[in-house]
Amino acid sequence: MIKFILVALGLFLYLVLFIPVMLVLLIIRKFRPDISTSVAQGMVSAVFRLMIFITGSKVEVIGSENIPKDGGVLFVSNHRSYFDILTGFGYTKKPLGFVAKYEMIHAPLLKQWMELVNCLFLNRQDIKQGLKTIIKGIDQVKSGVSVWICPEGGRNMNSDVTNVKEFKEGSLKIAEKGKVPVIPVAIYGTYEIWEEHLPYMRKSKVIIEYGKPIIIDELPDAEKKKLGAYTRSKIVEMLENMVAQNKA
Repeated sequence: MIKFILVALGLFLYLVLFIPVMLVLLIIRKFRPDISTSVAQGMVSAVFRLMIFITGSKVEVIGSENIPKDGGVLFVSNHRSYFDILTGFGYTKKPLGFVAKYEMIHAPLLKQWMELVNCLFLNRQDIKQGLKTIIKGIDQVKSGVSVWICPEGGRNMNSDVTNVKEFKEGSLKIAEKGKVPVIPVAIYGTYEIWEEHLPYMRKSKVIIEYGKPIIIDELPDAEKKKLGAYTRSKIVEMLENMVAQNKA
């Protein structure tokens, strides 16, 4: 329980104590969005890594060489824990924004920081608004800022990490229309930090693996039509390897 209190307190203090910094960055954003985003992402990334450290967990990063240095990409990952976002944002060395559920737009202070780091708010209940978010994501990757999406539609908290829910195909239109690579990402061990034994937090071995870029134009037509299923299969394969290696 102490770890949970420390993580929650750390987030609260960050949101409150850095209000002046947030306001300055919001002003800078009107004139130099690149600077405001870079500073905000650096700050948020550091805080997320600190929160993971507080839990006692260690993160192993695999395949970072698969992330293109230039241009935007679409990161696609499995999703079992809130700590997936902390891990992805904390350890991915590339300007990016997460696709978040629309309800987060009503969270004071948190919403402003999310906007500063290029997060998109997806309303899954409103098709028209959801389409606008996808279009915004397309524009974002074209501008060189990557997008991270979890196409399972929510946290998948079953006991088997390899039992990944079917991906929603529409969400991968960001890569298809933006003409950018898809980077499949497998995240292992985050569920064991918190969701497995709510409300307690325990240390876990966390692994984040970036798979080889998927170049959509190079895929056969059948796989292009089912890009979500194809990407999911790559992530499941990585997760299966992680499970096998950690059992050995």
